[in-house]
Amino acid sequence: MKKGCLFLIPVPLAPLAGAASFTPYLSDTINHIDEYIVENEKTARKFLKEAGLKTPQSNLTIHDYGKHKRERASINVFFKGLLAGKDVGLMSEAGCPGIADPGADIIAHAHKLGIKVSPLVGPSSIMLGLMASGFNGQSFAFHGYLPIDKEPRAKRLAQLEQDASKKQQTQIFIETPFRNNRMLETILNTCSDQRMLCIACNLTGVDEVIISESIKDWKKRKIDLHKIPAIFLLF
Repeated sequence: MKKGCLFLIPVPLAPLAGAASFTPYLSDTINHIDEYIVENEKTARKFLKEAGLKTPQSNLTIHDYGKHKRERASINVFFKGLLAGKDVGLMSEAGCPGIADPGADIIAHAHKLGIKVSPLVGPSSIMLGLMASGFNGQSFAFHGYLPIDKEPRAKRLAQLEQDASKKQQTQIFIETPFRNNRMLETILNTCSDQRMLCIACNLTGVDEVIISESIKDWKKRKIDLHKIPAIFLLF
């Protein structure tokens, strides 16, 4: 029996960002399938409605892999439809599935089962931040979350600054929004005045802010990043 295709469906990064995120192919795809593997069911259903889903939501089959992580259940149940020939969509809570996202486990398992994986075009805060930074887009590294504690975080930042200098490589990382201000404080206290820092906030949102300047100039700026989705780039 022919297996189905796992479509990787991006989700908007910010509220009211649908117009900047949806493509005609995405809309066609979500109206072609009625089964989804998602990180958060509530977020997924809201997105599908905004993206123009015509299928009644009561007719959808939705597997919550975020809940699966909490309950430590087997992911094999997610693949019954795919193995029976159905096309299925995979969605993160925001952005692109598999990028800084636990959905990578689902994708890896699909490859093991010989299931076709098809990524759809959509927003990634990592790529959008890099595009808008003016930093090196030929060589870059994404590090996810840095250590929470002050001393290990400062040590890690010093290492990233060293890599940026020696390799001429853009260093990209994120932080939990309620710790953004502490992260910025550590960056300003750790990195040299000549180092370049870009902070991109609420990407694709109506209140999007992208600032790229030296640490020296950042020290003169007053900005509150508390609870604002942001991505940090050093070069």
